[in-house]
Amino acid sequence: MKVIWNDAQLAHDPQFYLIRGKATSSYEVPGRARALLDACRHMGLTIADAPRAPGAAIERVHTPDYIEFLQHAAEQWRAEGGTEILPTMHPTPEMFQDGATIPRHVLGRAGWYVVGIGAPISEHTWTSIAAAADCAVEAARQVSGGVSAAYALTRPPGHHAYPARAGGHCFLNNAAIAAEELRAGGARKVGILDIDVHHGNGIQHIFYHRSDVSTVSIHGDPNYQYPWFVGYPDERGAGAGEGHNLNIALGRAAGDDEWIAAISQGLEALQSCDVLVLALGFDTSKHEPLGFFGVSDDAYARAGALVAKARKPLVIVQEGGYCVEVLGQLLTNFVTGMKD
Repeated sequence: MKVIWNDAQLAHDPQFYLIRGKATSSYEVPGRARALLDACRHMGLTIADAPRAPGAAIERVHTPDYIEFLQHAAEQWRAEGGTEILPTMHPTPEMFQDGATIPRHVLGRAGWYVVGIGAPISEHTWTSIAAAADCAVEAARQVSGGVSAAYALTRPPGHHAYPARAGGHCFLNNAAIAAEELRAGGARKVGILDIDVHHGNGIQHIFYHRSDVSTVSIHGDPNYQYPWFVGYPDERGAGAGEGHNLNIALGRAAGDDEWIAAISQGLEALQSCDVLVLALGFDTSKHEPLGFFGVSDDAYARAGALVAKARKPLVIVQEGGYCVEVLGQLLTNFVTGMKD
């Protein structure tokens, strides 16, 4: 398996996070990527640099105005004397009588383009998120070119990002960008399996009305878990995409057997796809600082074996996982399981 990486992903270093009303440091730190990269080196995997992807690869998923905001918001905020951009207000439907107006001030635009305080934007955010998208594109191109599996070691994650909204540490939707690149490379039908503990709400939205990309998300019950308002089993797709979206919501403390059974169900639902994108999150682990599931270290080898057994060309895109101390071992277990 080839690993696609770009050092520029380490530049984004968010500082602020809010947990149960208390301000703390962010869990989405550069050390996450370093731990995973060290594991790849220890396993002797081939690590390739990601070249700059053409702008069209991102624009297939994200709107031009949103991309422009991400590119320039930090410098505009610094001109105001600010550091990290954190929205102070978000629009609601009750505010709009004759259509919405996007404010000109950068903080107002942040309220429009960022859905919560979990995605602060600072000086190096665009550099890192663009590099992560480059990795996703290159991994997809490698698989389109005949490589059986490629791992886009992307950071920050992406599966919560909408076409014009950031949230939950996510800015550009790397898994969706990879899927669109696979389609552009000739794939008839792409399947996305998201096994992060949080629902892939951005992925679901992007492909909800399409049948050429089928989506499955295995995640904690959104009645009790971010992103709260989406990710329920009755969300099955609409129009041409009806029946092409599957949400498997598991309860708190779900363990190995329940999680593995859900992955098996998800892979079965994607059997008609000719290539897979795996949105790989390690925040299902029992070690997670904000843990919801109770998945053991050994279960990741079982998950890797299941994915390999599907015998589909595979793009792996890294999503969450915030217990830095165990990330390398979890990735090693997963990759070892794929080989066994």
